Amino acid sequence: MDTRVIETYGYARAGLLGNPSDGYFGKTIAFSFRDFRARVVLYPSARLEIRLAKADLPVFENLDDLYSTTRWRGYYGGIRIIQALVVRFIDYCRANAIDLEDRNFTLEYESNIPQRLGLGGSSAIITAALRALCQYFHVEIPPPIQANLVLETETRELNVPAGLQDRVIQSYEGLVFMDFSRDIMQRQGYGNYERLDPNLLPNVYLAYLSSLSEGTEVFHNDIRTRWQAGDSEVVNAMETWAAFAQSGRTALLARDYGTLDTLINANFDLRASLYRIDPGNRQMVDAARAVGATAKFAGSGGAIVGTFKDEAMFDVLRRTLSAIGVRVIQPRVHGA
Repeated sequence: MDTRVIETYGYARAGLLGNPSDGYFGKTIAFSFRDFRARVVLYPSARLEIRLAKADLPVFENLDDLYSTTRWRGYYGGIRIIQALVVRFIDYCRANAIDLEDRNFTLEYESNIPQRLGLGGSSAIITAALRALCQYFHVEIPPPIQANLVLETETRELNVPAGLQDRVIQSYEGLVFMDFSRDIMQRQGYGNYERLDPNLLPNVYLAYLSSLSEGTEVFHNDIRTRWQAGDSEVVNAMETWAAFAQSGRTALLARDYGTLDTLINANFDLRASLYRIDPGNRQMVDAARAVGATAKFAGSGGAIVGTFKDEAMFDVLRRTLSAIGVRVIQPRVHGA
């Protein structure tokens, strides 16, 4: 009997350019980083069990613990998304005539990714769990199909609207340019994904404030309805964001960081013209730009990403944002 203990990870990510067009046949650039991760441990057992993590337990030390835990992790744990993934995994294997050996397992997970800040927290858990299942059952799934399965876990099983960007960068890791053009997606069922050298990145920072967490399903709801109705303002915005990502790829390859900086700021400014921006999010962006850094959302709000000139600017940036309760890090990008 196979008694291996399998340990897998899924990492946080930040959208550098193009988001939120990934869910609308657009283009994006994103990177994954090692500072936050989801961890899954899977091992054989007599019965199939998905074990509760702290985020799933309604037990707290006191009111302060309840408050801080909820602000950090949100109102949902990982049990529902892991269970949904197992269902999608079984469906995939059946559709592709892959016989799964009849043996049970116990799956445990834990994550230190701040939830509902657009850092890919939920998809990181699913990605890590999918990797564990593939290893346990000796199933090989290509990275673009892995990304599709992770997305379908949330969209088909849990009815959470989402795009492919998070799932692609977490499947590939590092720095990736993604083209989700309609003709490509319809032809092959996934986008064209290009790994870029992470060392092409200039100095990047990530800043976040967990009290701003809102969730993708809230942030995107009205925009998706308008896009589906053919609203020209929304359709044109998605095409513009896609163009930002395409131009950003060119700028990165040429190390044209002046152009890259302009695109990063323009990405947020377009978003602010179309979406409702929380005052706390606006304050983070404005504070970062006031010291000379660029700034845009890393995802759907609550966290921002941008570039800075040098360590002196980063020190000022960190002090300035810390004064309004925002944590700032220099993310450790995979492969850099």
